[in-house]
Amino acid sequence: MTTTQIQIKPKLLTAEDLLRLYSEGVRGELIRGELCETVSAGWKHGQIVMNLGGEIRNFVRPRRLGSLAGSDSGVLLERDPDTVREPDLAFISVERLPLDEDVPGYSELVPDIVVEVASPSDSRRSVHDKARMWRSYGAPLVWAAYPNTRSVDVHRADGSIVTLREDDTLDGGEVLPGFSIPVRDIFDP
Repeated sequence: MTTTQIQIKPKLLTAEDLLRLYSEGVRGELIRGELCETVSAGWKHGQIVMNLGGEIRNFVRPRRLGSLAGSDSGVLLERDPDTVREPDLAFISVERLPLDEDVPGYSELVPDIVVEVASPSDSRRSVHDKARMWRSYGAPLVWAAYPNTRSVDVHRADGSIVTLREDDTLDGGEVLPGFSIPVRDIFDP
């Protein structure tokens, strides 16, 4: 007598499923339909996100340059199977997303600027890979911040990567002209 094993493929989740799960307390991202749950990255991580997010908001809002969102907003990058990623911060210019446009679910626009802040459990390589992923979807500017070294890797549209240290100044380049912040200010409480 032989036994046949039947392998059942798990159901792939959709972006709509992820939104529903979020309301049930499940936190995470979808990568090609598979849920990758996330956990809190800690107080320091949150401070860094708020430091940089506050500076960007203070620059963008009075000038009406675009929209800024935090990680819980999510960006839908692929359909069937769905991929939804959550950058720590995302900026989309007003030319691409009018300020009065209502986005009830996930944005389907790749941000103009993506910020990823390394969590205590993240390796430099994993954060670099996230930055490369955002660039592969067309984000023109990605800032990857590393609290342990107090540095920021700037991934530009031309493919170049520049590492800024705490005595340097981070700027918005061609994506957000006129914006700048001393790297030190990103990491100081």
